[in-house]
Amino acid sequence: MGVFVFLPLVLPLTALPIARLAGLHLHPRTAARLLTALSVVMGVCSTLCLGLLGVIGTAQIPGNPLPDSWSAPEVRDVVPFHEAVGFGSIALLCAVAVACGATLVRHLRVRRRLRHALAAVPHERDVAVLPDRTPYAYALPGRPGRVVASTAMAAGLAPDEYRALLAHERAHLTHRHHRILLATRLASRVNPFLRPLQAAVAFGAERWADEEAAEAVGDRRLTARAVANAALLTHRAGGPHTPPGLAAFAAPGPVPRRVAALLGPVPAAGGWPPAHSPAGLAAMVAAAGTAASALSAVNAAVALLLVLKAATPL
Repeated sequence: MGVFVFLPLVLPLTALPIARLAGLHLHPRTAARLLTALSVVMGVCSTLCLGLLGVIGTAQIPGNPLPDSWSAPEVRDVVPFHEAVGFGSIALLCAVAVACGATLVRHLRVRRRLRHALAAVPHERDVAVLPDRTPYAYALPGRPGRVVASTAMAAGLAPDEYRALLAHERAHLTHRHHRILLATRLASRVNPFLRPLQAAVAFGAERWADEEAAEAVGDRRLTARAVANAALLTHRAGGPHTPPGLAAFAAPGPVPRRVAALLGPVPAAGGWPPAHSPAGLAAMVAAAGTAASALSAVNAAVALLLVLKAATPL
């Protein structure tokens, strides 16, 4: 087992290059899915690593809740980590559990509160327009999903721009972007090294919805103009007023990059980037790091189980 049990905690650093390059060189749909997969796998491996370190460190202490045979000298010789490592890992694991639980509860609470508030609001099909002087628009997932927009946002955009906004938000609902946003947010709570992937996935989800909206309205320049005007409206109103954790048309972030991408050609819908390209090399490094993280975590777990099983009397 050795120091390899620590690898899942640092291997997310191998995904940083592809997190920076994905938005430039990959189709936004491919980028969002790839980075979400990397983030989730590495987050799970980091959690498993902390759990293993906690068991390894505290198994050496006589009187712990684990079987007494797990603190035998034979086990101590095979897994010689100091008890401080175990207690530190348990403390981190508790902090991770609290952070992930708080994130999940807050996400569900926001959704429940918004759906309760919208229950009495008249709506047309899947669109609910709220009488509000603050401009905003966001996708509220559920059964059924709803597009929520304020009267200020609807009045501040031209009719064709407003159609692009609705198409954008419907794309968020259709492709369930709230799930990948929540998954990457939870993974970043587990390991801070995964936060760049969370930001990249959030941007990829917006770009993905931008491309879907441009295809739906049949005009990329119109969609770019809608993105820019919606951002100006929210900026003049003092910043975005989107509920946390939900995808939004005028979400904070690199709006100029979104506009520039829409004014450019349609991104190629290919899968894995060419191996000789910077994005291809970065993707392979990230894939290798993810595979190494998974193998390290599984190897450490199997090794620990075999050692403890051998030390535990039948």
